[in-house]
Amino acid sequence: MRRLTLSPIALLLVSLITSCGSSGGGTSGTERAPLTLAGTVSTFAGTGVATFAGSEPTFFGPSGVVKVGSDLFVTDMGNNTIRKVVIATGETTTLAGSGVPGHADGTGSDSSFWSPGGITSDGTNLYVVDRSNSRIRQVVIATGEVTTLAGRDGPHESVDGTGSAAEFAFPEGIATDGTNLYVTESGSKIRKVVIATGVVTTIANFSNGIRHPYGIATDNGTNLYLTSSDNTIQKMVVATLEVTTLAGRPGATRTDNAALDGTGSAATFYNPWGIAIDGTNLFVTDSRNHTVRKVVIATGAVTTLAGGRKSAGYADGAGSAARFNLPWGIATDGTELFLADYMNFSVRKVAIASAEVTTVSGSPGFSADGTAGEATFNNPSGAASDGRNLFVADTCNHTIRKIVIATGAVTTLAGYAGEYGVADGNGSDARFNNPSGLATDGTNVYVADTGNCTIRKIAIATGETTTLAGRPEEVGAADGFGSEATFNSPYGIATDGTNLYVADTANHTIRKVVIATGEVTSVAGAAGIAGASSGMGAAATFNQPAGITYDGGNLYVADTFNGTVRKIVLATGAVTTLAGISGAGGSDDGMGSGARFDLPTGIASDGMYLYVSDQGNHTIRKIVIATREVTTIAGSASHTGATNGAGTDARFYYPTGLATDGTSLFVADCFNNAIRVIR
Repeated sequence: MRRLTLSPIALLLVSLITSCGSSGGGTSGTERAPLTLAGTVSTFAGTGVATFAGSEPTFFGPSGVVKVGSDLFVTDMGNNTIRKVVIATGETTTLAGSGVPGHADGTGSDSSFWSPGGITSDGTNLYVVDRSNSRIRQVVIATGEVTTLAGRDGPHESVDGTGSAAEFAFPEGIATDGTNLYVTESGSKIRKVVIATGVVTTIANFSNGIRHPYGIATDNGTNLYLTSSDNTIQKMVVATLEVTTLAGRPGATRTDNAALDGTGSAATFYNPWGIAIDGTNLFVTDSRNHTVRKVVIATGAVTTLAGGRKSAGYADGAGSAARFNLPWGIATDGTELFLADYMNFSVRKVAIASAEVTTVSGSPGFSADGTAGEATFNNPSGAASDGRNLFVADTCNHTIRKIVIATGAVTTLAGYAGEYGVADGNGSDARFNNPSGLATDGTNVYVADTGNCTIRKIAIATGETTTLAGRPEEVGAADGFGSEATFNSPYGIATDGTNLYVADTANHTIRKVVIATGEVTSVAGAAGIAGASSGMGAAATFNQPAGITYDGGNLYVADTFNGTVRKIVLATGAVTTLAGISGAGGSDDGMGSGARFDLPTGIASDGMYLYVSDQGNHTIRKIVIATREVTTIAGSASHTGATNGAGTDARFYYPTGLATDGTSLFVADCFNNAIRVIR
């Protein structure tokens, strides 16, 4: 039995409200004949390339960075590798990792990682948070030899112990004082690892304080400095565990004042992530503001060093003229800052004295329209079809793309590549924020605008975008009409032609939106309560449901973090589990509870069958609705790639959204930046 694992994109959904999404777009599956698929996979649109070389991006989701001597070492999360960058030349090589998810120790490419995140160094070794493996790994810089210092497979729990007897619950950031490692954990804990022995202890539990610590830095073990999901910068005295808020305040980020400079609580942040220290100042990647901030430790005074407030993009330049796109990890040598610019697939450098930003290695992805082979995408996620066209949520480009199925021609229907926002308007005048799920009734496309916490409508004929329900960037669970309603990271969306059904992911609920009026009500699940219970309406519980599809009176939900597929009878609100079993990850085919999934994300129906993108397994699964039989129709469990072919010979890389035109099944192959088709 294999535990459920989180992909880098799923991790971003939890922590940044940013990720690839899924959808069960379209109308009732009973309106079409069941698909007859041979299981042959080909690339329909996009490059199908996840790893780049030469003048193209050399990273795919760089997350952590540390400087050792004249080199940088970067955790390349999407490629599951540790990269080395020579600062003077930008030469980039792979120090460790095979590129395929795994947890093997070994030297160089004989080793493997799964979504490596935070990284630190004592000058001789690198210490890496291997996030989806829940391990702390050690890499010898001189040889690339990888060993596991602490952690093991098992439930995502915090268990103290030595080496493999210890367990971690999704570790995030890491720092060292030369003797110990300090690790932040998603359960609001700080863990300490003695480097010499691998002994792991829990030194702090902030369940009633810091909501979720991300980045961590230390001044030789006397104090720890933390970035928190409550949008504050915290200081913890190691000897006494006393915690104080150095800067920022909770609740200020979902307004236009999300990036205020000032002292202490007068300053505001929006998902601060990475943190570095030069002894006098802290430097913070304010990820969702796309800026680098400076915090004077003695006073808590905050200023913006580089980047444009809430202006994602890619540009070198000085201060506010520079642009970043979700800057994440950060390191400093006291003179310069080095950043993992996550969604620009690059490593950037900031001169502290002048705030001049340059690119050390890598370059951003693209959003080119054109023919199927010419077009490019940036983490495509949701998909929906009206039979003639395929609509794609190009999530990290913040756009909605249209593909003519007969010709493969790709155009941008709405949004402007690389710029996120909340604006309604025609075509490129509209702005989205990491859109994910899509549905269509043939006249309009409906969008789960995840980062904006809204439901949007796009007229296919004109590209006119309007907001149907929700309040931009305001998190909540309120029912009501239009802007009276609130959502929390709505992800998947489906329609019966009259209503929309939304997987309100971070609320753990399923919501209904009446298209004509914008009225929002809750169908099933209890807001803020994660669980796996069957029951009626609010008595049922879900855990981060993502994909949703409608099938003639029933909804089917990819209950992602439970690793199951759920059924909701709309007439009664009854929720049951159709396939899989909560908490038991795996890739087994079988009947009902005998089947296993690993992060089921996208779901679509043809009336007789359900199709599920099993993201963590990199496969496409089929469920016979009448019998609950689950089989794998394409891809091979735990094998990533972009190979076309039949059945298990094909390869995907975190497939997400699914849609059908009545003949074929289309897959938003997120990390391959491609749209695949199964016929």
